[in-house]
Amino acid sequence: MKGRLFGVGVGPGDPELMTYKAVRIIKECQVLAVPARDRKHAVSYRIAAEMIENMEEKEFLDLDTPMTKDRQILDRNYENAAGRIIEELEKGKDVAYLTLGDPTIYSTYMYIHRIVKAKGYETTIISGIPSFCAAAARLDDSLVDRAEELHVIPSSYGIEAALNYSGTKILMKSASGISEVKRTLEEKDGNVNVKMIENCGMPEERIYERIEDVPEQAGYYSLLIVKESEKER
Repeated sequence: MKGRLFGVGVGPGDPELMTYKAVRIIKECQVLAVPARDRKHAVSYRIAAEMIENMEEKEFLDLDTPMTKDRQILDRNYENAAGRIIEELEKGKDVAYLTLGDPTIYSTYMYIHRIVKAKGYETTIISGIPSFCAAAARLDDSLVDRAEELHVIPSSYGIEAALNYSGTKILMKSASGISEVKRTLEEKDGNVNVKMIENCGMPEERIYERIEDVPEQAGYYSLLIVKESEKER
């Protein structure tokens, strides 16, 4: 019998936000895959390890992904990662791929998931808590009310047009271009309320309540919540 692949949402940030199902699946799987060169550098591994005893005794696949937008390089990496997972599935071992937040939202895992599934193996997604939901909870506020719209935007690809959408905008993948994102938002001249959370739920978490307080450099796990000002609603 061939093994199964599970994409397991972990966190985000706070180990106590892991679901019971995620914990159970990780415990049951013989092999854990992490998106890093070394599992100790994988945030998803460190979070799960706080909730699950003796994780270091499991077998591991360290599946590092290069930080690039070059599709050819990325596609080769995904194929290689899928190939290594399939080797374990062929041995009858179940594999849990640990990913931060929810696997269905801007996750490297989904590219690997599709390759493995297309080759005829059983795959299952274990939902996690999306980072922007966790961030809203930390800010003690809702994301949207009544008929307001919610837009999730990868800000590393530009945000100018998206800022014209009505409702709340979640700006993800902001770290590499945070200075440009900050300038663009400042040009809105009071028409928006902006808050940013860096490393939500982690010990090094930082919350910025105003756009002018946002630093020129930010960590990889940063997102901004942009709401229309009261006068614009």
